[in-house]
Amino acid sequence: MAVSNFAWEIAHLPLYTLWTEGKPGDLVFAVFHCTAGDLMIAFITLGIAVMLAGLNRWPDSRIVPVTVLTVSFGLAYTLFSEWLNVFVRQSWAYSELMPIIPMIDTGLSPMAQWFLLPLIGLRWARKFTK
Repeated sequence: MAVSNFAWEIAHLPLYTLWTEGKPGDLVFAVFHCTAGDLMIAFITLGIAVMLAGLNRWPDSRIVPVTVLTVSFGLAYTLFSEWLNVFVRQSWAYSELMPIIPMIDTGLSPMAQWFLLPLIGLRWARKFTK
């Protein structure tokens, strides 16, 4: 998750106004700060999912409910965080390049991040338990 989130944070920088308005140091800070936040979200969402659905049988079994819960919690938190930071606090803003999901007015990139990366990460981790 660390490597994939770090790469994602770098790749989607142009989708935020920071890309054109920030200094190089601001960009570096944003990538590391957001990657650290991503890792905390991943750790917490997976931990809650394992406690609720995995018990002591995960990851040998219960991979599907743990994955569904992890992704769902990650998406829910991301939706809340984007709303809070884009619209309420105005801590960051989307550039004109950010695809917006209609009806929820949230950027596609952060939502895709929290759908795809946990799926990939959990599938990759599962290979090491067999």
